[in-house]
Amino acid sequence: MKTVIGRLLPAVVGCLVLAGCAGQQPAAYTGLSSSSYLKPNDQDGSGKMPFRYRTTVDWSQYHNAVIETVAVYGGPDNQFGKMSDQDRQALARYTQTALTKALAKRFALINDPIPGTVRIKMTLTGAAGSAAVISSVAHLDIGGNLYNGIQAIRGKEGLMTGWVMYAVEISDASNGKLLEAYEEKQYPNAFNPLPTFGALAAAKTGIDKGSDALVVQMQQP
Repeated sequence: MKTVIGRLLPAVVGCLVLAGCAGQQPAAYTGLSSSSYLKPNDQDGSGKMPFRYRTTVDWSQYHNAVIETVAVYGGPDNQFGKMSDQDRQALARYTQTALTKALAKRFALINDPIPGTVRIKMTLTGAAGSAAVISSVAHLDIGGNLYNGIQAIRGKEGLMTGWVMYAVEISDASNGKLLEAYEEKQYPNAFNPLPTFGALAAAKTGIDKGSDALVVQMQQP
């Protein structure tokens, strides 16, 4: 028993140290149309939404939505790293489909705004694919399982898994007033190995989660 504990203790300590380190976070992107509105989000305990702008909105007054074409942020402060333009565009196309599917559960999707319509713009600002071999091994060895277990409990990202960052801007389509804007980072559950396979799998999972969360948010009174 002592031998087992002796072997596990360094792994546990290492996991706790790693878990205490913050991953890459969305930057205060200067090229967004809402950049002058966005402020540090003091109410975000998760670290997923570091910048936000919000007004008091009665979402029940909005029944329709215009979805703009998903954009890929090209500013010098983007966080795509070495991701190819081809993968960036592929992720944008996936995002358009996921966002449309999610919002259709809440709004009538239209092209020409009428009263009671929101305009929604999503801009991809960064993404990273999983380091496939390392990430997969992390789900199999003792240290990786411990670390990912801790991260899953904390709602944080897993070891060497991918992620996606984006900005959302919601405005009243009839007058252009900005109702809400935020930057967000999403990633798969740290203890779920499936999204670690495939270059864009983790980022796509993040998009799915973010799209669903957006719909839930706009169901609030």
